[in-house]
Amino acid sequence: MTPGLDLDTLVLTLKAAGESTRLRILALLLRGDLTVSDLTDILGQSQPRVSRHLKLLHEAGLIDRYQEGSWAWFRLSDADGPRDLVRGLVARLDAADRQTARDGERLVEVKRRRQHKAAAYFAANAAAWDELRSLHAADGKVEAALKRVVGDRPFQAMLDLGAGTGRMLELFADQYRRGVGIDLSREMLDVARANLDRAGVAHAQVRQGDLFAAPVERGAFDLVVMHQVLHYLDDPAAAIAEAARFLRPAGRLVIVDFAPHGHEFLREHHQHHRLGFSDEAIAAGFAAAGLDTARPLAIAPDKAGGLTVKIWQARDPRLLIADSPAQLEIA
Repeated sequence: MTPGLDLDTLVLTLKAAGESTRLRILALLLRGDLTVSDLTDILGQSQPRVSRHLKLLHEAGLIDRYQEGSWAWFRLSDADGPRDLVRGLVARLDAADRQTARDGERLVEVKRRRQHKAAAYFAANAAAWDELRSLHAADGKVEAALKRVVGDRPFQAMLDLGAGTGRMLELFADQYRRGVGIDLSREMLDVARANLDRAGVAHAQVRQGDLFAAPVERGAFDLVVMHQVLHYLDDPAAAIAEAARFLRPAGRLVIVDFAPHGHEFLREHHQHHRLGFSDEAIAAGFAAAGLDTARPLAIAPDKAGGLTVKIWQARDPRLLIADSPAQLEIA
């Protein structure tokens, strides 16, 4: 159940939202994260004016701000109360309203430019990715196995550490209420945003950050995923321990990576620090992080001599007390 707001807070919140430009901004952010530059292009107003509106909305707790290098991004608040309030207000806007319809058209153009930029980066790196992808089972087979491991029950929040193209957030979009992806690469974040926009996933966002200092709250996620991330890291055990800190009680950590192999060229040409992981090594990392380990799943390669993909999962053993049934359903 969404918590209510006290009278004074509700009045202040409604005052912040009750101005035409600010309501237009909220309607736009309901469809995805945007920068000040994006909003000035869409609204046709000066940056100082747009910034003032954003400041008022932020002070009222309706939106959040986060930094990527020199860029400031804005999104709807992660809190259920303000987010549900915005949804209710925007739902009452006339879909045929000329101004909001024009804002929607300009938003489509902003996202189209974002997708073109992402496509250029993806094309420039496609050969390297295709070389690696050819060594293991088809992505569809791996994703189907991952869906079986996670199950199909809904849950509250998902965190993808090393989000890459945003595929994991897209794969589980119909199950979580809120999704967050973290990646160090600005270019990959562009790709992920474009892919999530294209898939119509507005309830997930991606942010720039190091998984060892991820800009998200700890103890808040029912599912944490690390998909093809560990083999790039110097200290995989420390990464597992850090990922575990983001789990809610009874939450699960799922790792997708390679079984041990001898493809040295991946270290030399693809920056892989580790040539796969044994079940014992991952289990030791889970145990050190205080997690209960489940049986791993192996997906054999499509051709001889290829890479075996492994899916490891573990659960936070703490009991989830006094919470909603939907938040418990991740078994």
